Amino acid sequence: MTESRSGEDQVWMTTAMLKAYAHPLRRQMIRLFARREHLRAADVAEDLGVAPNSASFHLRVLADAGLIEEAPEHARDRRDRVWKSRKGSINLGGPEHPVPDEALGTAMVRSLAEDHQEMMARVVAWTPEYLSGRATEIHAAFSQRMARLTESEFDAVMERVQAVITEAVDAHDPNDPDGRPWQIDILAADDTI
Repeated sequence: MTESRSGEDQVWMTTAMLKAYAHPLRRQMIRLFARREHLRAADVAEDLGVAPNSASFHLRVLADAGLIEEAPEHARDRRDRVWKSRKGSINLGGPEHPVPDEALGTAMVRSLAEDHQEMMARVVAWTPEYLSGRATEIHAAFSQRMARLTESEFDAVMERVQAVITEAVDAHDPNDPDGRPWQIDILAADDTI
């Protein structure tokens, strides 16, 4: 299982990363970093409605696990702690790089599936507004397609999809006022599971 971005360094999840990512608030924080280049504990506290000391604690856990890092270039002074997400793709595990803790790896997959289900619920709730014409702005897309491929052909398709997403992200002007964060979940399974 991969959150891959073509051309970036690949990092295999450690036990510390798995433990850090397992907490629901920390997953929300990671998603917040996907929307914002850098954050302070006060930013996280305000955006997620938590106490600043709680935000600070969870930011340190994410940093200790290697999921985020300090961004001193954005600090106002030496006491100002600013954080940014770590560059590179994060991979959960697989046959060539087994997950260090199977129970934590399974819990993480369940957490990712729960996040995916929450997103699908939002899409389903919004869809009638769009289909009826009451809403005209696009907020989601759902596409389903069956394809008969070999495992290597499927891997090649997924690499191309990741490359297209990376190309779009890299080409985006961060100052464009029409830019919005998009969660892109691609779910694929063959008929053997």
